[in-house]
Amino acid sequence: MKIKLVIPVILALLICNVGFAAHHEMAENPNEAVAVNWLKAQATGKAETIAYVSEHFAEDGMIFGGRYVGFGFTWNPEDDSKMVIERIVPGSPASKVLRPGDEFIVVKGVRVNKRTMDKLSFRGKPGEPVKATIKRDGKRLNIEVERGIISNNYGKADLMANLESGDASNWSAELKVNEVVSKGSVVYVWTTRKDRDDKVDLPFEAHIVTRFFFNDAGQVEAIANLSEDRFVLEQTGYSISR
Repeated sequence: MKIKLVIPVILALLICNVGFAAHHEMAENPNEAVAVNWLKAQATGKAETIAYVSEHFAEDGMIFGGRYVGFGFTWNPEDDSKMVIERIVPGSPASKVLRPGDEFIVVKGVRVNKRTMDKLSFRGKPGEPVKATIKRDGKRLNIEVERGIISNNYGKADLMANLESGDASNWSAELKVNEVVSKGSVVYVWTTRKDRDDKVDLPFEAHIVTRFFFNDAGQVEAIANLSEDRFVLEQTGYSISR
């Protein structure tokens, strides 16, 4: 997919600790314009995102995704009737047992379908074994995977594949750029994003701080962000419990 974060305070501390200077005129650092326009393209549409990322993301660039506890795989969420693995995080628990193309049939006694998709036991306490049944090459297999801590990092090829598989019809969101902070090759952008959760048909907003690192050619070499994930879930009616 959230303790509410006071993003302005976090950003201010970050600035003090590392000695970054705020630049309100993007002309002072051309990397600022690229970072801001990257986020604006993401909030505009699928085609705009793909075009901008393709042009400005370095071939050896990396996305540093948020860590979580789970198996370590991705699937196409647009197909909400079944769960077929598209990508497996290298070094994750899933990498030892699962393959791209495997389809989950049952997870910890719960049959996978549209109604149960949000109730499957992939997330939870690390180290706990989860029994599941998958379909591979037309055959059913019983497996067991222990949850682990996943560092979800991936490169340009995986990012482009994820973007291409996305649904263009519900891509856009309302984005406000609050502040841009930079020094040389590093740019921080603090934004407020307003969107709608299609599953529960409720609106939400979140503050996000995105960190861009640029190479000498002015291309984006690394991206990571800090966002109000728990706050988003609570706005759409989910309860966070252990």
